[in-house]
Amino acid sequence: MGSLENRPPLKRDHLFHSSSCSSVRSRFARLLLFNKIDYLQLICAVSVSFFFVFLFQVFFLPGSAANEEEMNYDKAHYLFTNNTDLSFLKELGFGEDLKFQPLKLLDKFRNGAKYFNGSFASTGVILKPKLALVFADMWVDSHQILMVTIATALRETGYEFEVFSLEEGPVYAVWKEVGFRVRVINADENTNFGIDWLNYDGILVNSLKAAGVLSSLMQEPFKHVPVIWTIHEQELALRLSGQTQLVDNWRKLFGRATAVVFPNYILPMAYSACDPGNYFVIPGPPAEACNTVHNGNRNRKNNFVVAVVGSQLLYKGLLLENALVLKALLPLLEKGSNNSRLKILVLIGNSTSKFGTAVETIAQNLNYPNGTVNHIGVDGNTDNVVRDADILIYGSFLEENIFPEILSKAMCLGKPIIVPDLPIIQKYVRDEVNGYLFPKENITVLTQIMFRLFSKGEFADLARNAASIGKFVAKNLMVSESVDGYASLLENILLIPSEKIPVEWKSKWKWRYFEAITNAVSPNRINELLDKVERQFNRTHKENSVDFFITRNDRSLYTIWEEQKHVDFDNVRKRREDDELKDRSDQNRKIWDEVYRNARRVDRSLHERDEGELERTGQPLCIYEPYFGEGTWPFLHRTSLYRGIALSTKSRRPGDDDVDAPSRLPLLNNGYYRDVLGEYGAFFAIANRIDRVHKNAWIGFQSWRATASMKSLSKSGEKSLLDVIESRKHGEALYFWTRLDTDPRYGSGHDFWSFCNHINAGNCQFAFTEALKKMYGLKNNSSSLPQMPSNEGTWSVMHCWVLPTRSFMEFVMFSRMFVDALDSQFYDEHHKIGRCYQSLSKDKNCYSGLLELLVNVWAYHSARRMVYVDPTTGAMQEQHKLSQRRGRMWVQWFQLSTLKSMDEDLAEEFDYDGPTKRWIWPLTGEVFWQGIYEKEKSMRFKEKEKKKQQSREKIQRMKKRARQKALGKYVKPVEEIESNSTAQQV
Repeated sequence: MGSLENRPPLKRDHLFHSSSCSSVRSRFARLLLFNKIDYLQLICAVSVSFFFVFLFQVFFLPGSAANEEEMNYDKAHYLFTNNTDLSFLKELGFGEDLKFQPLKLLDKFRNGAKYFNGSFASTGVILKPKLALVFADMWVDSHQILMVTIATALRETGYEFEVFSLEEGPVYAVWKEVGFRVRVINADENTNFGIDWLNYDGILVNSLKAAGVLSSLMQEPFKHVPVIWTIHEQELALRLSGQTQLVDNWRKLFGRATAVVFPNYILPMAYSACDPGNYFVIPGPPAEACNTVHNGNRNRKNNFVVAVVGSQLLYKGLLLENALVLKALLPLLEKGSNNSRLKILVLIGNSTSKFGTAVETIAQNLNYPNGTVNHIGVDGNTDNVVRDADILIYGSFLEENIFPEILSKAMCLGKPIIVPDLPIIQKYVRDEVNGYLFPKENITVLTQIMFRLFSKGEFADLARNAASIGKFVAKNLMVSESVDGYASLLENILLIPSEKIPVEWKSKWKWRYFEAITNAVSPNRINELLDKVERQFNRTHKENSVDFFITRNDRSLYTIWEEQKHVDFDNVRKRREDDELKDRSDQNRKIWDEVYRNARRVDRSLHERDEGELERTGQPLCIYEPYFGEGTWPFLHRTSLYRGIALSTKSRRPGDDDVDAPSRLPLLNNGYYRDVLGEYGAFFAIANRIDRVHKNAWIGFQSWRATASMKSLSKSGEKSLLDVIESRKHGEALYFWTRLDTDPRYGSGHDFWSFCNHINAGNCQFAFTEALKKMYGLKNNSSSLPQMPSNEGTWSVMHCWVLPTRSFMEFVMFSRMFVDALDSQFYDEHHKIGRCYQSLSKDKNCYSGLLELLVNVWAYHSARRMVYVDPTTGAMQEQHKLSQRRGRMWVQWFQLSTLKSMDEDLAEEFDYDGPTKRWIWPLTGEVFWQGIYEKEKSMRFKEKEKKKQQSREKIQRMKKRARQKALGKYVKPVEEIESNSTAQQV
């Protein structure tokens, strides 16, 4: 949860306190709060704390049996019998040295601030952050009141908000009245909400009841969207005790949040077992009793009740402080005329007998009558204690950073309060106006205040007036701290500077919007919803039991499996290369049996093909949908016109005929380049030996984000597009259906390049210029950009377009060289330190904003027609007509002959020089140039000549080899000669 290091705080450091604890002087505080503690450890620590306090009570309070400790007894006796300065008692441990800081989170903020200040402070780009507010329901609770106030205040500084809820409710009308868009969403059993969370710079999840939303945000590609999770409930902490597996699961969920925000310091301690180091404390609205003003039904029984309360944080001096308060109240009992009516309730610790015994012992030593002082545990019904009290005394001298919750509850209920003059209390309590202050160094002032407020055991008018004013003040406690706290937290997380919030927007909580629905309190269904989330944990655990076993119990097996997978992949790739070389070489004629056998093998594989693949064979067009991660599955189509292409093998949809991009382009196995290229990696993967995967004359792409934003092609749009393709009405045109001027990021007066700058941190033109210089070998002083008209037509965004397949290959040829030039310029800084010129943050998709618009530059300057297709109706409208482009296009730079010549030069360079440097271009597709055929022909000729030479040498060796000479001349026998002559005569 933290450490004991003393570090300089950030600006507004009073807003950055959290569950991390550091102790300067108190050895006991170090023992209690040095390491992360879970719920059981917290109970043990409290017990130890009580033990030390009890020892102090035994040896120091009056009536102690330790007569041998005369010095300590004399000090304590002097303390309780004389009105004197008590500042020396700090040595006894009043908790002043307890400080809370989220050290890990603060370090992360500091690093982010250094990166932001060093990189983009001078860009001058002002973005409007868009945030999503997620609720479990639309019922009145503290989260709704808090977020209505926060959202209305931050909206004045440029923030945009969209509200989501899993259920409808009466607060729906409140958000509409305030002026925010509200959307009710329903999740399926796999927690797929059908929302593109990448549209938001950050997400604010409210309440434990909305924990299911965190499950969807743990899936790619939403894993890195900043999340702030606000929790005001304590029910989960109670059910986690002793549940190790459950704690581990919830820790993963807590770890997904960038920051988990609590309204006080007790909740972070209660959830310490799940703390991944991202806990944060920002005060919330006061007790909900402020909105439902009622005094309750008290049974006074003619008693005058004084409640002595203290900090919820247990520390060594807490019992001593309560003893001092009881000492100060004793004169009231002695001089009062109706002392039998006085009842004092001490609210401290839990309801165990140890605390009760300690309070009883203190009361006996102070000679209180039996039954006058009673102990009430904090784990009991605190609300009833506060409601039944006639006056409330805050008996804790610990300097906290948040106004005590129990005081705000008492003020809301119209109870007079008497409090020590602590800084955070003095900020909201004015002496003798809405409460009464006494110096903690002079406890006798408390006695004087009590005599002023009571006359013969009755309330004085002063007390009633202070309670009435305090009731009004309590409704707007901690508004400024809460609004500034969330503003500063968002500024540090998003690395986007925020403007100063006007004072009028952070002076009051927005109670007035909830006045008409004060009785619409949220039903207590939190345990039911927590059960639902935990069932999801169990289902996920069963589905991934093998992976869980491997990753948790046998890391070596996983490593071996990964190595074997890479070996198999290399073997498959080598086999493919051998087959390609075999196809290029001369083949001998085969006998009919071999031809028939191969044909049967192809026929068998054809029957094994997916039905959708067979349907696509006869279509003129196939539209590919690149995706990465399970979170994108709800947005993908399953018809034969579309085909998914997975940028990661692990994220492929089971049972679908999706293209495995990493197997076609090994570069995508590198996580860095998969993220940097984004959907462009799918373009390169399809284009690499395209004949093997794409058999259609036209090819298209549609981003899953277009489907998520309701901008994908409808049935009418698909039919219209297919009809115009078959008729070839516009020739080799670029058809697109998501247009720039309807993009939410598009602002008024933005032309092409200004929009590109807007989504690329103001560095689009710089990056484009540098890439073109590198690509075309231009001089360093050249700063010209391809002209893109600003007052006519629109442009394509989100990678939703269709091209002829051969035009697509030409576009990929241009894109490969452009991406290579772009990467050579910005790789070092982005890969090593995370600095991305195209983003205001450490964006892993650094080039995505620039590459999103690249197809427009290529299509415009390569003289392609650009036609917009209405995705709903299918109506078409040509943009930037060719007749209007004359004199503006850089055709000589973008024509096929130029690009092909440049591509062949790069291929020749790589073919001869080899990979002597880090070079991305050879990894984005096939390395091909005309000289490869000549090299292969020369190699085959040399191989044939070598074989012929070997044959000639063999013949020569056979001719020249030594032969055995005849040993003598053969002479035919006489009989053989005579038989031969006789045969001739016959």
